Amino acid sequence: MLLPDMFIDTHAHLDFSDFDNDREDVLKRAQEKGIERIINVSSSISGCARSLELAHRYESIYTSIGVHPHDVKEIDDKAFKQIESLAHSEKVIAIGEVGLDFYRNLSPEDIQRNFFRKFIELSVALGLPLIIHSRAAEEETLKILNDFSGKIQGVIHCFSGSKNFLEECLHLGLHISVTCNITYKKSGSLRELVRYIPPERLLLETDCPYLAPEGFRGKRNEPSNVRLLAECIAELRKCSIEEIAAQTTENAKRLFKF
Repeated sequence: MLLPDMFIDTHAHLDFSDFDNDREDVLKRAQEKGIERIINVSSSISGCARSLELAHRYESIYTSIGVHPHDVKEIDDKAFKQIESLAHSEKVIAIGEVGLDFYRNLSPEDIQRNFFRKFIELSVALGLPLIIHSRAAEEETLKILNDFSGKIQGVIHCFSGSKNFLEECLHLGLHISVTCNITYKKSGSLRELVRYIPPERLLLETDCPYLAPEGFRGKRNEPSNVRLLAECIAELRKCSIEEIAAQTTENAKRLFKF
């Protein structure tokens, strides 16, 4: 029987150096707040190796394998083959984070598109869900995803897009993950969109060390703050935090099959 106060942080970066001095304490605080499992999401080639090491060291941590659009300029087909090999490792439950970021354009757009498609093809081949990053690239993201309609599964992480983007992603069968940025005073329109996410498609994440909740902005985020996020969502959706915990945990376990 699922405990009513158990949560899953579906997107964390605990391999980052931000946590090198107190990673054990961070995990202990997460456990005390009922964070049952954490998906440590890779964002670079070196990050894939670090994430796997964490997943093998800690029972509560699982991982994804992928390269953030900022860093795809650093990989070639040979490196992609290495990443593909890592994706077969134990405790790898997703491909990500992958996608498009035309806001900062730290990698050329054509390279971003190319590798986004390659990562989608890998996810389809392995039957692993995608963890998708999309910033200032809604139209292009949808164009590529629609080319794989009916074949893909996954989640739009750290959702901060338009209502149309939300509706199109839901139409594609994707889950929607929200993070602590919905607690910010100026995020009223984003909070409103949270009400439209079907309960069976909602996921929780911190994206730590980024996006600490209101009242902690400027500080490092960490998985224990999933509970604060859940409290905000429960208030928005006029339900109990126990309902949010049970539903989002069920959703994560169903999508990631762990």
